[in-house]
Amino acid sequence: MTYSLIGRCARSGAFGAIVTSSSVATAARCIRTGPMGVVATQNFSDPALAPIGLTLLRQGLGAAAVLRLLLESTTAPEHRQVAVLDRHGRAAFHMGEAGMPVTGSAIGRDCVAMGNLLANDGVPAAMVAAFVACPEEPLAERLVRALEAGLDAGGEFDDEHGAGLLVSEVHDWPVVDLRVDWSEAPVAELRALWERYRPQQAAYVARFLDPREAPAF
Repeated sequence: MTYSLIGRCARSGAFGAIVTSSSVATAARCIRTGPMGVVATQNFSDPALAPIGLTLLRQGLGAAAVLRLLLESTTAPEHRQVAVLDRHGRAAFHMGEAGMPVTGSAIGRDCVAMGNLLANDGVPAAMVAAFVACPEEPLAERLVRALEAGLDAGGEFDDEHGAGLLVSEVHDWPVVDLRVDWSEAPVAELRALWERYRPQQAAYVARFLDPREAPAF
């Protein structure tokens, strides 16, 4: 009931994730980003895995080692889908054999997409293609385009209702954190939120860092 993509910007070193699902508030459970990497968990998601994964990435472990430890730490890994991307752009992912059909996954430069209860197993590949096609765009824009491409490729077997977008740079807090927790058109609403936030992102970051030097409201 979920499809997602995690990605990295090779130019800036930023990490991001985007997800949609027929479930309510899906982004709250499935994606986490940090300055050292990104983790996604879905298909009977274990919300503890992403925070643990970010801690392990901060300790210097690579994506493959982090994934192995995450799968050892959770119950019933055959029901989990987990993806990790580290600071070097290395990716590792797990598609449990008990995933809700139709499942699919795809990997590209600096990104991994995966899904379950998909309309077809080509959805993740469409997401990856959209993500890698526009490396000059801001990471958040690339992620939104990837989600839109997944929807255009068929999306989920059921109707999407929740969606979320996260981007982290060098800080411990995300510079983009947008969510649609329940909607009849969450991907379109997430696009609208990003278009509203995009021109203001730099000003908000400046206010966080030093309000004395930041643009006025």
